[in-house]
Amino acid sequence: MMNVDKTKCIGCGECVKDCFPSDIVMDKGKAFIKNVACFKCGHCIAVCPENAISTDEYKMDEVKEYSEESFKIDVENLLNFIKFRRTIRRFKPKDVEAEKLLKIIEAGRFTQTASNLQDVSFIVVKDKLKELKDLTYDRLKSIAEHSLDGTGQANAVIVRYANMWLAMHKEYKANGKDKLFFKAPVVIIVTAKSQVSGALASSNMEFMTNALGLGTLFSGFFVRAANENKEIHDLLHINKGKEIVTCMVIGYPDVEYKRTVPRKAADISWK
Repeated sequence: MMNVDKTKCIGCGECVKDCFPSDIVMDKGKAFIKNVACFKCGHCIAVCPENAISTDEYKMDEVKEYSEESFKIDVENLLNFIKFRRTIRRFKPKDVEAEKLLKIIEAGRFTQTASNLQDVSFIVVKDKLKELKDLTYDRLKSIAEHSLDGTGQANAVIVRYANMWLAMHKEYKANGKDKLFFKAPVVIIVTAKSQVSGALASSNMEFMTNALGLGTLFSGFFVRAANENKEIHDLLHINKGKEIVTCMVIGYPDVEYKRTVPRKAADISWK
């Protein structure tokens, strides 16, 4: 629950103003948290000028005091960082250190979630990557065959992907050519109850991946293969009530980009 240290509280009311569910009231000049409608967002902890509020549900030693020097990011640098990111499909045969993977997950863990559900989970696959590859290639082959045998739904796009998956499967089985995971050493699979929560976490995780000198590919093909596939779900031990949102293929890039790339003009409507 959320707690107020009455000896520190100066009754400024900042926590009351910033509490969205209105779970904090003033009582005899001090803040009082009812802990009824509270969903543990932590805004009261962050806004209190006297550091008088804490929780016994999370680790308070993770809380950091704001410092402009170490927290603020230059606007143009941030925008350039976003523009320079590239999807990586060429990786060096080099392992990714555990501490870097934990940094990437930390970026996802601290990403906002709807109603502070904190419903995002992270599955790191290294030792069982070969097994996961085999299941994924076989599953894509099965989907492709079903799409082309006349019994499944097939349009021009589906037919194109189906033929691609069949060719990828053939190459993988024949000579190990990996056009799905590109021989990256590790993948992180992000699961969540809410797709929005999982997607937001994945985006911040990619920022951290790039900041660490790594590269990533979001494998939509894997997500398609894993959808409602019991073998893949059993291998990964997907938690009940959660779904696979993204699959981040991660490694050290074996390519060096020199510049950003152009994009379509922004589609903006001003109302």
